[in-house]
Amino acid sequence: MRLLRSASRTQLVGLAMVLVVLGVAALAAVWTPYDPLQAAPESRLQGPSAAHWMGTDQLGRDILSRVMDGARLTLLVALCAVALSALIGVPLGMWAGMRRGPIEAAMMRVSDLLMAFPALLLAIVFTAVFGASALIVVMAIGIAGVPGFARMARVGTLQVMSQDYILAARVSKVPPLQVARTHVLPNIVPMTIVQVSVSLAMAILAEAGLSFLGLGTPAPYASWGRMLQASQPYLATDAHLALWPGLAIACTVMGFTLLGGDNDQR
Repeated sequence: MRLLRSASRTQLVGLAMVLVVLGVAALAAVWTPYDPLQAAPESRLQGPSAAHWMGTDQLGRDILSRVMDGARLTLLVALCAVALSALIGVPLGMWAGMRRGPIEAAMMRVSDLLMAFPALLLAIVFTAVFGASALIVVMAIGIAGVPGFARMARVGTLQVMSQDYILAARVSKVPPLQVARTHVLPNIVPMTIVQVSVSLAMAILAEAGLSFLGLGTPAPYASWGRMLQASQPYLATDAHLALWPGLAIACTVMGFTLLGGDNDQR
């Protein structure tokens, strides 16, 4: 409740958009109007109607069902990738901020090296070695996101380590692990939440881009990026095939971006 009271209007709008998408994804796990994988050639390329609110695709599959199922798959991949980034990056950043010296310098150089390899390039390398799959996308996006979390955690840790109570804990010979758990980590949680929100937006874009290139979720599973890829030959005659997954990506990314905005923008 405290976070809601301190949130700006734009953050509340972003929260509402995110909750809608999460609700759709949760609903898709138990129900969709039609089977998102079931082809119906006799109903192919139909426009929006009472039977199919968003129309059907080139195989006769219900687009609304596929957009709903795509929300579940896309969010699952993005959440797993960001969780991987946070679980690796936050402890490394805290360690670098607490130890300083050569460890900090080495950590930052490794971070710079990872930032030179975007998720797309990592996915291409991983796909060439292991083959295309959602797991490879999670690994590629997750590893590419580690530097952002590490740098955020390092900056937050440096701010906390300059406080008087940290000096008192050191004088009292409190173990570093206890200092990290009881003093550093609770104080960088707000920064971490913002980083998670922004990273989710970037992860969704990356997953959609990789799936569009055929490096992400394999067919016939519904992925927003793969739906956009499949719609390319029909843009001139059946633009609704690209409209709905494109809007889903845009609204979801906007929601997470607004949610991760600055509280001072009220």
